[in-house]
Amino acid sequence: MAKAKVRKEPDLLHGSIWNKVPRFALPIAATGILSQLFNAADLAIVGNFTGDVATQSVAAVGANSAVIGLLVNLFVGIALGANVVIATAIGRGDKQAVQKAVHSAVLMSVFGGVLICLIGQLIARPLLSAMSVPEDVLSLAVLYLRIYLIGMPVILLYNFEAAIFRSVGESKTPLLVLAGSGVLNVLLNLLFVVVLHRTVDGVAAATVLSNTVSAAWLFVKIVKTDMIIRVDVKQLRMDWQSSMKMLKIGIPAGVQGAMFSISNMVIQAAINSLGTAVMAASSAAFVIEIVAYFVMSSFSQACTTFVGQNYGAGQIKRCRKSFFYCMLESELATVLTMVLVLLFGRAMLRIFDNNSEVVDLGYLRLELVLLSYLFTAMYDGMSGYLRGFGKSLVPAILTILGVCGFRIFWIYLIFPKEPTFRNILVVYPLSMALTAVLMLGAVVYYRPAHKFLKAEEKETAVPEA
Repeated sequence: MAKAKVRKEPDLLHGSIWNKVPRFALPIAATGILSQLFNAADLAIVGNFTGDVATQSVAAVGANSAVIGLLVNLFVGIALGANVVIATAIGRGDKQAVQKAVHSAVLMSVFGGVLICLIGQLIARPLLSAMSVPEDVLSLAVLYLRIYLIGMPVILLYNFEAAIFRSVGESKTPLLVLAGSGVLNVLLNLLFVVVLHRTVDGVAAATVLSNTVSAAWLFVKIVKTDMIIRVDVKQLRMDWQSSMKMLKIGIPAGVQGAMFSISNMVIQAAINSLGTAVMAASSAAFVIEIVAYFVMSSFSQACTTFVGQNYGAGQIKRCRKSFFYCMLESELATVLTMVLVLLFGRAMLRIFDNNSEVVDLGYLRLELVLLSYLFTAMYDGMSGYLRGFGKSLVPAILTILGVCGFRIFWIYLIFPKEPTFRNILVVYPLSMALTAVLMLGAVVYYRPAHKFLKAEEKETAVPEA
């Protein structure tokens, strides 16, 4: 007798939730942290091996973080749309819908990457100039950005492939692929900068090459997998119905992420106006603090996937439980990460720049930005919950108001009255507290699980004789 084929996909629809959430979320967090560590290697290498232009090189790479975040976050949001559409189709057992969405997502990422690359090349210098990047840093910053943009098709392809794997509950494979390509990135950094004596162009080229390897590697895995998300190269074509569903959810999610980046670009411009030392301190601190962000945001992604699959399966009570555990575990993980970062923050800052002024300014940023993460965890979790039900527009609107709007208001109207680094940084906890309150109001108002349960009760109610 032939053996029955064992289901290979992780099961998010049955069993306990509290222990499955961290098993799904933590590899996502580790993926983001590893990615940031490899970015930190860029900063550390240019900061230690580029001689007289070391501080300018660190500042040039850091000045691009908000710009790159804007470009990447827009399409990472669309990748989240793909995650929701695929997860919901998996939950309801619709294999054909899963296949259409998977193949459409792959093509969408490549086309989007090419578009960003072309537009980005045209606006690189004007954009960085508008952000008040100092003249001694501008040329290096433009060079780094233009080389980085060449890799956008493969960078977006990897992110969409990772979203496809996560939609089925598999978050370890993208992590393993990133780990391998990240090691390659560090080796290439050393080759280009230490051996070949390049500056920011060397680390940018290393990033593009290593991302090409990770995207190709993950594509091979998704082609060879036995799971429902398997890609058949011969079937690669755009399904417009699936694409429109992904865009309906993904564009607001992308705009939501882009709003963070736009507000951060405004903040970065204010930081740039305070000089190279402040820029270097902020860049180094950002690399460290983002570790806590990745831990926190991984639970939001877990919430979206768990809720998406269970919503597709009609298990609304389980959606509620997923939300509760994701929120609770996100706050606990965020607090633990914050404590560790603050304990070792100064030592970590010295890795990038041993200048005492830079270290003190960088630690000030760590203190205030990490405080904001307590509110960000609440906001992010509630946003992920609403996205799991396909409600993506409301979180985007609230982000525009609470994050982007408030931060721009602060930088243009409050900061000029006291143009200090501290006065820039206090906008982080204030804006996130405001946005968390707004998002809580949206969850209470929409109550998506409650409404679906009420609908179920009406459908199953037996009419009286």
